[in-house]
Amino acid sequence: MTHPTPLPAAQLRALCDPQQFDFRTTDELEPLSGMVGQTRALEAIRFGVGIDNHGYNLFVLGPPGVGKQTAVRNFLHEAAATAPAPPDICYVNNFTDSYQPRLIRLPAGMGARFRREMLHLLEELRGALPSAFESEQYQHALKRIEDEFDQREQQAMRDFAERCEAQQVKLIQRPGEFTFAPIHEGKVLDAEGFSKLPRDEQQRIEELIRGLELELQDLLQSSIPQWRRERRERIRQLNYEFTRQAVGGYIDSLRNDYKTFPAIRAHLDAVEQDVIENVGLFLRQEDGPMTPEEFMHGPLKRYGVNLLVEHEDGQGAPVIYADNPTYAQLFGRIEHVSQMGALMTDFTLIRAGDLHRANGGYLIIDARRLLLQPFAWENLKRVLESHELKLESLGQSLSLISTVSLEPEPVPMNLKIVLLGDRLLYYLLYEYDPDFGELFKVAADFEDDIERSPENHELFARLIATLARKHQLAPFEREAVAAVIDYSARESADHTRLSMHMRSIADLMQEAAYRTTRRSAATVSAEDVRTAITARIERVARLRDRMLDEIRKGVVHIDTDGSVTGQVNGLTVLEPGNFRFSLPVRITAVTRLGEGEVVNIEREVELSGPIHSKGVFILSSYVGMRFLPEQPLSLTASLAFEQSYGGIEGDSASLAELCALLSSLARLGLRQDLALTGSVDQYGNVQAIGAVNEKIEGFFDLCLARGLTGRQGVIIPASNVAHLMLKPEVVAAAKRGEFAVYPVAHVDAALELLTGLPAGTADDSGLFTEDSVNRAIQERLAEFVAIRQAFGQHKDEPEPEVPSLPSGSDNG
Repeated sequence: MTHPTPLPAAQLRALCDPQQFDFRTTDELEPLSGMVGQTRALEAIRFGVGIDNHGYNLFVLGPPGVGKQTAVRNFLHEAAATAPAPPDICYVNNFTDSYQPRLIRLPAGMGARFRREMLHLLEELRGALPSAFESEQYQHALKRIEDEFDQREQQAMRDFAERCEAQQVKLIQRPGEFTFAPIHEGKVLDAEGFSKLPRDEQQRIEELIRGLELELQDLLQSSIPQWRRERRERIRQLNYEFTRQAVGGYIDSLRNDYKTFPAIRAHLDAVEQDVIENVGLFLRQEDGPMTPEEFMHGPLKRYGVNLLVEHEDGQGAPVIYADNPTYAQLFGRIEHVSQMGALMTDFTLIRAGDLHRANGGYLIIDARRLLLQPFAWENLKRVLESHELKLESLGQSLSLISTVSLEPEPVPMNLKIVLLGDRLLYYLLYEYDPDFGELFKVAADFEDDIERSPENHELFARLIATLARKHQLAPFEREAVAAVIDYSARESADHTRLSMHMRSIADLMQEAAYRTTRRSAATVSAEDVRTAITARIERVARLRDRMLDEIRKGVVHIDTDGSVTGQVNGLTVLEPGNFRFSLPVRITAVTRLGEGEVVNIEREVELSGPIHSKGVFILSSYVGMRFLPEQPLSLTASLAFEQSYGGIEGDSASLAELCALLSSLARLGLRQDLALTGSVDQYGNVQAIGAVNEKIEGFFDLCLARGLTGRQGVIIPASNVAHLMLKPEVVAAAKRGEFAVYPVAHVDAALELLTGLPAGTADDSGLFTEDSVNRAIQERLAEFVAIRQAFGQHKDEPEPEVPSLPSGSDNG
């Protein structure tokens, strides 16, 4: 095995050469019309928008900040511009059942026209109907009816009075009552005169008056009420005829204008009939024009038009972003007003939701926000499955309230839903919601990063120019462009790729431009970009600095020189908020005779995550397979992260843990001026890990604070070399030979660096080279086996007596 050598400084950071650009500032560049490196996602969006079959809604997935929403909006606005405008949506009164308003859909722009014409119609009727009822023709006709029936009543009463007098009874009429009095010898008798008549005569007159009273009663309670009903019916017919004549001309004109719209013609028929039946509403109105607001709150609002959604002809399809996807905001609501202590509603209080406004176009929704809203996700699926939106309040659907509400006619739906979310949310929905895959068949997956190449460097420069113009920033010099590209490579954690996290890049550009403004310069320089990066870190690095200070003071014990058996410097990563940093951690291992168990102390106290625990289990497998494949592993080992009081997750410390374990077995010291990171498999191969730059820089910062010696460095997996984008201070120290980064592919290479001894190779019999690290480990494990076998041979013999400690001795 070749002894590991440190990486040259040129491999620690891949810099963008500004001389490759043929411009001086970004003002000379053309703006970028599309997105860089998102061909796959944009093709998926184009497909999803173009296909018009059921269930082909889109889920745009990718991490926040890569420009998903901007890209989707731009693409949808472009597609919507050439699409026809959807119809206007109106609700009108259902005169048969006012709790079930009727839906009318009209071509774009006609909804407002229809509402205006209905308002104009009512204004005309407010003048025409009172005039019709005040006309001489109407008054004469009314008077004829009233005179006719008045005369009929009067004649009936005269005839009855004459019949009474013919039978010698006088009908006396007083206000509110009728009285009968007998007539004797031509005179009307009073009570005294009546009492002087013979008894037989009195009985005859009383019997006669009782019959007349019954006849009068029949006249007053049957005949006259019947005639009055006939009079009211005649008057109603008269009113009907005059109202129909007054209304018919105006409504016929509207019917002619909307003859191709059956729904409007049916509504106008219903309006005409209701106006005739409720003409009194118009006769009690005040004169003067009525505003739409006054109209919609007055008694004539029953004839109004609730224009729920209005479009303009030629404006294209709507593109709506639901930034607050609550149930009511998405699906609309029915408002209520208080009337005499009760909550009432009608069709004029129906309010549109985002789905109404986006109907015929596109609706963009943040998936996470949608799923946080109670019942919103389930109702959205119901709308997509049924292709209609039934407006119903959440309280009503859950039977939580008993307030009178409406059941408007459902709105037919034809729109594309575009959900924005991260990948985990997409995978969870696909796995656990059986309807999701049927309703969102198109996934547009945005790339986190793109390949780093000269061509993409040029595109990235144009992207920077576009962002500078968009945010009205000073132009960037080509050196500043190169610095932003280097920052993007660092953000992607791979110097062969560029991060597409547009939000982070735009923020950096604005912060760099602020530095430019502070120094009153005309263009953004590379130094402005580097200063902005440093300032960004300093603003959030308080925790890192405090923890580093504790190590430097010795409160947290970390060695950076010397050699210690069973102890090694691992590297941990912390990510409070949006700042990720690394600090070294002391990992120790203790071995003794046992039964092949490797105790993970962090796991025993429930501080170890499953991936970290898996890494520890792999260590015991490697030790048994590598050194004594045909004998039982006769050791017990314990591993611990010293002075660590929080949870530990990940397997990036398994290389460090294995080296500490093998050091304890070999009884060889490990260099403390080296830190290491990497995971291992069961064969000892070192595997890539994350945050390699932060880990190297974390140990470098500690060494720098204590003073660089030229021997300090970090051991990393060889497969992580492509991910190196270290900060300039580390690169400069490596160039001076004061700090080193060692790539290793196997644990043997790490052991050689840490011990200064050869790892050793095994011969055909499995025995490792003399005076090697692996030979020392093998011999120690063989000793454990021999001791265990010796114990096994004497297991039937009585155990030797253990002498007691002297009284008062300290056994702790």
